[in-house]
Amino acid sequence: MSRAGSLLRCPQMESTMTEQGGGSQWQYYGTPDVSGDLKMIWIPSLIKAERVNIELWGYNETGESYSANWEAEWKYLYTVGRDVPNSGLFSFTPQIAEKPYFLWDLGSMRVSPSSKQDGAQDVNALWSGAHAIAWHLEEAFRKDSAGWAREKCINWDKEEKAMPNFLTEITDCPCTLAQARADTGRFHTDYGCDIEAGSFCVYHPGAVHCVRAIQGSPEYGAGQQCCYDSTGAQVLTGDSIGGSTPDRGHDWGAPPYKKPPRVPGFSHWKYDVISFYYCCLWSDNCEYYFTHRPSSDCRTYRPPRAAAVLGDPHFMTFDGVTFTFNGKGEYSLVHSSAYELSVQGRTEPMKSENGSVVMATRLCSVAMREKDSDIIEVRLGDQVDELQILMNQQVLSFSEQKWIDLKGVFVFSPKPTNVTVMFPSGTGVEVRAGGGVMTLTVLLPHDLHNHTQGLLGTMNDDPEDEFTSSNGVIIPFNSSAQDIFTYCAGWAITNETSLFTYDSTHLLNEYYYAPKHDPSFIPNFSMTEDPEDPLLEPTLNLCAGEGASFCKYDALSMRSLQQGNATLLSYRSHTSTKKALEPVQSCGWLPPPNHGQKEGTFYLEGATVTFSCNSGYRLYGSQERTCQGDGMWSGQDTHCVADNTLAIVLGSLGAVLALVVMVIAIVVYTKKQKREAMKQQGKVTYQQHASRL
Repeated sequence: MSRAGSLLRCPQMESTMTEQGGGSQWQYYGTPDVSGDLKMIWIPSLIKAERVNIELWGYNETGESYSANWEAEWKYLYTVGRDVPNSGLFSFTPQIAEKPYFLWDLGSMRVSPSSKQDGAQDVNALWSGAHAIAWHLEEAFRKDSAGWAREKCINWDKEEKAMPNFLTEITDCPCTLAQARADTGRFHTDYGCDIEAGSFCVYHPGAVHCVRAIQGSPEYGAGQQCCYDSTGAQVLTGDSIGGSTPDRGHDWGAPPYKKPPRVPGFSHWKYDVISFYYCCLWSDNCEYYFTHRPSSDCRTYRPPRAAAVLGDPHFMTFDGVTFTFNGKGEYSLVHSSAYELSVQGRTEPMKSENGSVVMATRLCSVAMREKDSDIIEVRLGDQVDELQILMNQQVLSFSEQKWIDLKGVFVFSPKPTNVTVMFPSGTGVEVRAGGGVMTLTVLLPHDLHNHTQGLLGTMNDDPEDEFTSSNGVIIPFNSSAQDIFTYCAGWAITNETSLFTYDSTHLLNEYYYAPKHDPSFIPNFSMTEDPEDPLLEPTLNLCAGEGASFCKYDALSMRSLQQGNATLLSYRSHTSTKKALEPVQSCGWLPPPNHGQKEGTFYLEGATVTFSCNSGYRLYGSQERTCQGDGMWSGQDTHCVADNTLAIVLGSLGAVLALVVMVIAIVVYTKKQKREAMKQQGKVTYQQHASRL
């Protein structure tokens, strides 16, 4: 759940409008001890007017849930300030809303030219982000905010019970913080709780970082959120109010987007955020909320597999085989017919620091598509270590925002040197520019196991068949550099299958009209370590440990220690990613026993949870349980039983025996009475018969 960040920040215009004086005043206005003026600021130059109006707009979703008449409603409510100077600052004292405005709990502020009519559409204006408009609510909220919110929470609870269960179709969370940060094909940083930004996790106490599932769930378009503490363990709502929570409405929306509950941002606020205000922030009724938004653990999570291309260029396949291929051309890196996934790479000759051509190449462009998605191409730009991003051969700009949700693909570019591309299958493609070269990482989910071909190999845990050609011929993975070069050349693409853009004479001549693999470019297959070379000793000092061979090749071929160091750093980064994505075993959450406590909130292999009982209770079962390698907890279920339970049981048995005795006595007495009655009846009958005689 996205519960942090500036309440009046416009996501489309980063930091163009913000609240002043702290978000808590806007969130809690009208609750006890929160009052006074509210202030907002914006950049005046973005509004082409000397005077502006400040308007409040409301958002709601109406109709029967998940039906054809379910609609999103976006409505102008009223003007807060009219004809005010466009100074970039406005303050006001909220008044109690009159009907029907108090029915709107969620909305946004708009700053627009005062020359336009109230509520006019399609005008130059600035919008805040969605936020809870507590300051706008009715007198009942201000008189008893907790009671008002509790009633709202209970109503939301009833609505949730009537809606379909989306929890069964959302993906499980990664088990560790390292996995969550490395699985960039399926999960993306939640800006409200970002370790890179200082971990200001206001609504996730105890967490230092949260991520979100990028894709909405298959049927309902629901979202998943996963939060982690400083030890790297997942925080669960069973242990903390700051735990991970799934979302009925994905924060970033889901196709078809305009249909509730798939409206980006607003549907999430409607079903997952404002309800948290009702149940947890404005009242103390979180048990309602977490009943419908429990954390998902990681027992079914399977980390992706990573492969990489780095330096000039060196390949590290999905099954761990490493090799160097310095061909010039355009090649298939990953291809999956089953998932209609294609990732292609273009290489070009390298140049030394003095400008001369080196007999080695570098990756200079990557193009990709999944099924009928937009084609995304990432290539080295005109500036050193700058990346250019194209969608369907048109350049994209990331100057105003860091991410763009396109047709069948999600693109994130936090800075000009970094791009991450994510597809619905869970495939992630990371491109980084540094040291004058492009580094590529491809992450594939387990679903693609045994469904890949290309230079990055067949992902099937078998390194023996990593060098499998498109027609099924296999060469040994320990073949000579020349044989590997010949094999790799066979993965050249064609103009018919190419996803690349040829928007210059150079690209047309060098790649479109030329062979896709240039047979005239023969690289250096190895570098001689000449003792007389003044660069050798510093190179050997630099290039030590894992990745040393790649580092030495690049430093000596390029005559650049900087190039060798960049390759070494990229190699170590990839190794770190692979380590972070190693599978771990989870045993699942363990609750504390009734009338007792537990110590330990880590539930992975080797973790131990200890139990104790409250005073007056005795522990039965296992006091300590350990997560085992088979995913099962050791020991027996733990219970806390009252010390006087035996006396209570014996007393209960005594009462039962007394009752049985009483019942038997009643039955005996009843039977005796019946016999006496029958005797008397017999005497009467005999006397009557005798008298007739």
